[in-house]
Amino acid sequence: MADSWQPACDAYRRAIAASEVESKSDPENEPYRSKYRARELLREVRALLAPGAEEESGGGSQAAGEDEGRLLAARLAVIEFRLGVNHTETEEMSAGEEHLVKAVRLLERCRMAHDCVSIYVQGAGENNLGILWADRGEIIIAQTYLESAESLYCQYMKKIGKPPTDPDEHFTLEEQTLTEQERAKRFERVYTHTLYYLAQVYKHLKQDEKAAQYCHTTLQRQLEYDSYNPVEWAINAATLSQYYLGKQCYMEARHCLAASTVIFSKAGQILSPEAAKETDESEQERLDHLRQKKAEIARCWVKYCLNLLADARKKLEDNIGELDVDLQEELKAERKKQEDEKEKGRKKAVLFGSSDLYDSILAVEEKVHCSLPLDFKEAREVFLVGQNYINEAKEYFQLDGHVTDHIEVIQDHSALFKVLAFFEEDYERRCKMHKRRVDMLEPLCKELNPQYYLLICRQLQFELADTYYEMMDLKVAIGNKLDEMDSHTIKKINSLAQAAIKFYEMFLDSLRSPDKKFPEKLEEDVVRPALVAKFHIARLYGKLITADGKKQLENMQISLNCYAFLVNYCADHEEAIKSVETELELTKEMVALLPARMERLRIQLSSFS
Repeated sequence: MADSWQPACDAYRRAIAASEVESKSDPENEPYRSKYRARELLREVRALLAPGAEEESGGGSQAAGEDEGRLLAARLAVIEFRLGVNHTETEEMSAGEEHLVKAVRLLERCRMAHDCVSIYVQGAGENNLGILWADRGEIIIAQTYLESAESLYCQYMKKIGKPPTDPDEHFTLEEQTLTEQERAKRFERVYTHTLYYLAQVYKHLKQDEKAAQYCHTTLQRQLEYDSYNPVEWAINAATLSQYYLGKQCYMEARHCLAASTVIFSKAGQILSPEAAKETDESEQERLDHLRQKKAEIARCWVKYCLNLLADARKKLEDNIGELDVDLQEELKAERKKQEDEKEKGRKKAVLFGSSDLYDSILAVEEKVHCSLPLDFKEAREVFLVGQNYINEAKEYFQLDGHVTDHIEVIQDHSALFKVLAFFEEDYERRCKMHKRRVDMLEPLCKELNPQYYLLICRQLQFELADTYYEMMDLKVAIGNKLDEMDSHTIKKINSLAQAAIKFYEMFLDSLRSPDKKFPEKLEEDVVRPALVAKFHIARLYGKLITADGKKQLENMQISLNCYAFLVNYCADHEEAIKSVETELELTKEMVALLPARMERLRIQLSSFS
């Protein structure tokens, strides 16, 4: 084989160059030209190594000397691996699988050897077969291959530990072999790749905790071995933060987001849209991609702030949805005792990067709390951070071109104001916060065409109705503190009630058929909102203030009609009862009480006439 060794090395190097470098310049009408050239070169190498090797399954392991046999098997396995990857890259999956399986078989008996293990884990198909089966949607088969690769890495590191030979070194002259450090780095990258794909597999299998654990480890290793794309890494870290949010692990979520922000800053300068226009087309695309990813990370920060505030509200509210002051003081005292120990204990498990990198991450972390805010001052600090990220997200997700994303960002902004208002004790200031929500949502509602954005229009209509309702309740509470309500307060209460009614009715009208008929049976996803809208309209008509007795009687009749609708609907569709149990109980009471009240009012009115 000595005579064929130099030509084999030369052909292998040309094949790698064709596949990894020259293929990037292939014309559109021949996208795989260089890949096909690489394939022919790899076949030449195989023929030089062992004529007739295509039919062999045990390869050179049967050769005269054990070491020589293992070496030949390793080299043939590298070629089979490269051919397998080549076929999968040219969308010939079955042929690709065939070559990868051959590579595995060639090394089955010597897979733990230092000059075979990396090929087996990476080249011999464990990773690549895992990916191939995952792409086919066969997740369990993919899991088997990837877990096998993980297991082999762990066994090898425990029993041998020596940095193994890299697959490409089998076709390198002696003076060009890698240093031990570079070998170790490459092998660790291969293992990181295995963990990355295992994270995806566990996510597919709904094993969320395991998926998050593997994702976290992958991100940490990518930093450790300097093997990552800053934008991709930052997005993955920001995505992982959303898993931790769902588990209410705010320290971990914040750490992921802070690391995401720091690593993303390494991706390069992001020009303004105006400045970007002056660059060439490819650079414009790159800059637009960066702006989009920056906005996506900002949205993850918004969700962090929103969840933190919302969870604080849930913890602090009493049975009527107001701030429980006694509980607030109790939680403040409890937090003071526990915070230091908690911080020390949990941070050890989630650190990303070296100490130098962590200093930058810590600086970002310190801008926002990771413990639940317990009063208005603390809540406002979280709110302001969230609002800054809202503005950052809006820079990219503008209404013109990003309708759905823009509206979701605005809805998050509205939600931030809503949850901050919970912490505000002054009703007038709280009312102003809700007014800010109206000011940002109402123009969107008017601008959108329901024909194209029906679901979004319904969401906005319902949220606006709820917001006006909340403002009306606040104005009533303010008015009740006065000795006597003045005409301005009464007018304001009525105006807010009518605005709430208007948007609830717009929502209900959106459920009508083209011939304006209200459905006899509501779709499952709108049963609760539709019945709640009817319930709220009934209550709102009951809250309208008027000195005109006839008008009051009319309002009471509309109120009774809406209450009756809810009762009758639930009687006809019993499956709807569970979605409005609380409202239905109150509704039945009102259906029983209202007729008698209306009769008394009629008697009063007739006595005056």
